[in-house]
Amino acid sequence: QVQLVESGGGSVQSGGSLRLSCKASGYYFSRDCMGWFRQAPGKEREGVACIDFLGTTTDADFVKGRFTISQDYVANTVYLQMNSLKPEDTAMYYCAAMPLCSSGGSYYTGSALLHPWKYNYWGQGTQVTVSS
Repeated sequence: QVQLVESGGGSVQSGGSLRLSCKASGYYFSRDCMGWFRQAPGKEREGVACIDFLGTTTDADFVKGRFTISQDYVANTVYLQMNSLKPEDTAMYYCAAMPLCSSGGSYYTGSALLHPWKYNYWGQGTQVTVSS
């Protein structure tokens, strides 16, 4: 059974940092794409950052230079380092997996990986709250 479990969320002040972790079990993502997404109350889920099996990353424009996604195949964990946090970063953050970086028979790269509807497996989320 595939499980993705996020951790590391919390409450910080503006300008602070957090490191989110996504531990996979029952599943090895060494040939897949992994992504971090977020959803604020009343808003649609949006892509934050993603990484493919080659280690190539794609970031949403609103986090460029502030957030970094990385993966550790030995630990079977994906990370999101978040620096210079802003109040508008407040949201529930989710980890997701897209096997073989493919969905609906199509292979995806780059910014196309930031679309949440392409991902098959999802974690339960971890809350991030940034106060001004």
